[in-house]
Amino acid sequence: MLKCMYCHKKFLGGGIHRIKEHLARHKGNASCCPNVPVEVQHAMQQSLDGAAVRKKRKMKLAEEVKKLNPNQLDTGEVEGQMVQLQIPDIFDPAAVQMEVKEEAVAKAPERGRKRRTRHSSPASAPLAQLALPSVSDANLSKTHTGPMVDKDQAYMAIFRCLYEGGAPLDIVNSKYFQPMIDAIAAVGGLQKPSYYDASGYFLKRTIEEVNGLLERYKATWSRTGCSVLADEWTTENGKTLINFLVYCPEGTMFLKSVDASHIVASPDTLYDLLKHIVEEVGVKNVVQVITNNTESHVIAGKRLTDTFPTLFWTPCASPCIDGMLEDIGKQETISEVIENAKSITSFIYSHAVVLNMMKKYTNGKDLLLPCETRSAMNFLTLKSMIGLKDELRAMVASEEWMNCPYSKKPAGIAISNLISNLLFWSSCAAIVRITEPLVRVLKLVDSSSRPAMGYIHVGMHQAKEAIKKELVKKQDYMPYWDIIDWRWDRRLPRPLHAAGFFLNPRFFYSIQGEVSNEISSGMLDCIERLVPEAKVQDKIQKELNLYKSAAGDFGRKMAVRARHTLLPGKKTFCRCLLMLCVCLSVFLNNYFLCPVLIIAEWWSTYGGACPNLTRLAIRVLSQTCSSRVCERKHIPFEQIHNQRVNCMEHQRLSDLLFVRYNLRLQQR
Repeated sequence: MLKCMYCHKKFLGGGIHRIKEHLARHKGNASCCPNVPVEVQHAMQQSLDGAAVRKKRKMKLAEEVKKLNPNQLDTGEVEGQMVQLQIPDIFDPAAVQMEVKEEAVAKAPERGRKRRTRHSSPASAPLAQLALPSVSDANLSKTHTGPMVDKDQAYMAIFRCLYEGGAPLDIVNSKYFQPMIDAIAAVGGLQKPSYYDASGYFLKRTIEEVNGLLERYKATWSRTGCSVLADEWTTENGKTLINFLVYCPEGTMFLKSVDASHIVASPDTLYDLLKHIVEEVGVKNVVQVITNNTESHVIAGKRLTDTFPTLFWTPCASPCIDGMLEDIGKQETISEVIENAKSITSFIYSHAVVLNMMKKYTNGKDLLLPCETRSAMNFLTLKSMIGLKDELRAMVASEEWMNCPYSKKPAGIAISNLISNLLFWSSCAAIVRITEPLVRVLKLVDSSSRPAMGYIHVGMHQAKEAIKKELVKKQDYMPYWDIIDWRWDRRLPRPLHAAGFFLNPRFFYSIQGEVSNEISSGMLDCIERLVPEAKVQDKIQKELNLYKSAAGDFGRKMAVRARHTLLPGKKTFCRCLLMLCVCLSVFLNNYFLCPVLIIAEWWSTYGGACPNLTRLAIRVLSQTCSSRVCERKHIPFEQIHNQRVNCMEHQRLSDLLFVRYNLRLQQR
C-alpha cells in the first residue's frame, strides 16, 4: 500500500506509475492530488514524460532487432545479438532522464521492476556501463520541452543545487558563472552531464585550456623574467603545506602543492625542494625565489643563490610588514585605544538591535572591514570608525538609543561614554596617521594588479617619514623606527628593492643630492648577479651614466613629462593605463604615481640608446615582493596529501586542484 504524503490518500494497487499520475494531477487512472506543490507536480510530469520516451525507444529498438532477426520475437532472447549493434546508432544519451526521488514513493516495487528489466535492452543500462565515444557538446544538448518557468523559479533551481552541494555562495561572483548561464540559454537547455563527463573528458579539455594560457605566460619569461613564490601555510590539521607558483606581469600560475611538514625544519631538504622547482621553471628565467624568513629558509636561500649565481633569494615582504603593524599595536598607548575600539565593535555586533540601529545611522556601512591579517584589520577598523564618527555619536545621542534596553546596561553606558569622548577620537586619528602608510605598503605588496618592486623601497621610507611627521620628537618616533628597522632586518640586504627604486625614473630623478650607498650597492649587485657576462656588465655600466645624467633620449622633454604622466600609444592601452594611474594615485595618496606598466613603457620608449640597461630594468621592475597570492578557501589542498587516496583518485584530485587554482588566479 502506498500513501500520498501531501493529501494522505491511500493506494491499494496500481504501483508507482499510478501515484506519479496522482502527483502530476493526471485525470483517469488516479484522482488528482489537491495539495501537491508546483515543483513536485512538474517533476512528476517530467518523470512520466521520460518514461514515455523510454518506452517508445524501447519499442523502436525491438523493431530494429526484429528487422535483423525476424525469427526472434522476445528481446530477452536476442541479447547477444543486440550487443553486436553499433550502440551510438541506436542509443541517444539525451533521452535518458533520471527519475525524481520522492519520500512518498516506496522503493521496493521500483527495485523489483528494475531487476526484471535490467537485461531487457541496453537503453536501460547506466550511461557509465556503455562503451560510448567521448562526450561532446552536441551529445549533451537538448531542446527544452518542459513547462516554462519564470526567473525566480530558475534562480531557485540554481541555488537549490548550490545549497545541496555545499558550493561556496561567492561562486556567483565568478567570471565564469554568467558565461555558463548564457551558454545554457543559447543551447536551449541541457541534459545534465554525468560524473564521468565532469571528471574525465571535460576535465581534460579544461586542463588543456589552462595549459594553453600558461604557455602564453611562459612566452614572456625570457623578456620580463619571473619570480618563484613559495606560499607556505599551516592547515587546520597542523600540516605545513607549500604552494609553489610562478609570477610574471602577464599573470601568476600555480605549479604544485607540497606537504612540507617534515621539510621546513631541515635546510638541506628545503634547499633540494627549492632547487628542483627552479630547475623545473628554468634557471635562466628566474629572477628571484621568495620564501618565508625563518632560519631554515635563510640557510636554504643562501645555498640556492650559491648554486644558481644568476638569481636572488628574497624574504617575503608581507609577513615583515604585518609583523611591524603587530608590534606597533602592542605599544601601550596604542593597544589601549585598540582595546577600546574593540569593545565598541564587539558590543554593537553582539546585539542585533544595536547593529540594526548602527546601520540605520551609517546608511548600511560596516565598522569592521575584511582583511587577511588581524593586525592590519585593527588599523583599518580604526580608520573606518573615524569615517563614521559623526554617525556613531548621533546614534548614542538619539532618543532611539535612549529607549533601547541595551543603553541602560553597564556595557551600553560605557560604550556611549566612549563614543562621546573626544580624546578617544583624537587618539584614533593619530594612530591612523602613524600606521596608514604601512597599511598602504602592505596592500601594495599584496596587490595583484601591479608588480611592487619599483615601489617597496620608497614605500618603507614614506612610512617612516609619516611617523616622524606625526610624533615630531625623536624620543617619540624612534621606538617605531626601531620596530620597522628590526623587522625589515638590515642583516638581510634586498638589492632588488634598491634596484627597483633606482630604476624607477619617478623616484630616482627626485633625489636631492647623492644617491645613498645602499641604493647604489643594490643596483651593482643586481648587475653582477642578473647579468653574468662581463662584457654586458661593462656596457650597462656605461649606459648607467646616460641614465644618471638624463642624457640623450632620457633628457627629452617628453621623457621628463612621461616620468609622471602617461605615454602616447595605442588608445586602448593608454586608456587602461590612465585608469590604473588614477586609481593608484588616489589609493596611495600620490606616493606612487607611476604604475610599473608605464615604467616599462618608459624604458622601452626612451631607453633605445641603452638596450642592455633597458632589458635589466624591465626584468627588475617586473617582479613582485610577496609570496602571498589569492585565497585558498574551498580548494582541497589537504585532500591531495591524504596517503589513503588511491593513485587514480589522487591524480583526479591533483588535476582538479591545478585547474581550480589557476582559474581562480586568472580572476585576480
